[in-house]
Amino acid sequence: MDSVRTCVGCRVRALRTTLLRVVAIDSTLVPDERASLPGRGAWVHETPECVDAAIRRRAFVRALRVSGPLDTQTFEKRLNGYGNKVNGSK
Repeated sequence: MDSVRTCVGCRVRALRTTLLRVVAIDSTLVPDERASLPGRGAWVHETPECVDAAIRRRAFVRALRVSGPLDTQTFEKRLNGYGNKVNGSK
C-alpha cells in the first residue's frame, strides 16, 4: 500500500507516486524526483495549475517552513520544460 500525501497547490490527497516532492535548498525551490533529498519536503501535482496555486498562496513557504521568499523560477522552468517533453511538443 502506497502512502498518501496532500498537494500543497490544490489541497487534494493523492498517492505519493502521483505527486512531486519539492525541497528548499538555499532559498531555492528544488524538485526531488527520487524523494530522497534531506530536509523538509512539500508535495505537489506536476501541473501548472497546482504549482501556480501553491506559489500564489505561499504554500511552499509555509509547508517548507522557510523564512523569506523562495526562488521559484528554476522550478517553474523545469516544470514547463518537463511538460513539453511529456506532451511531445518542442
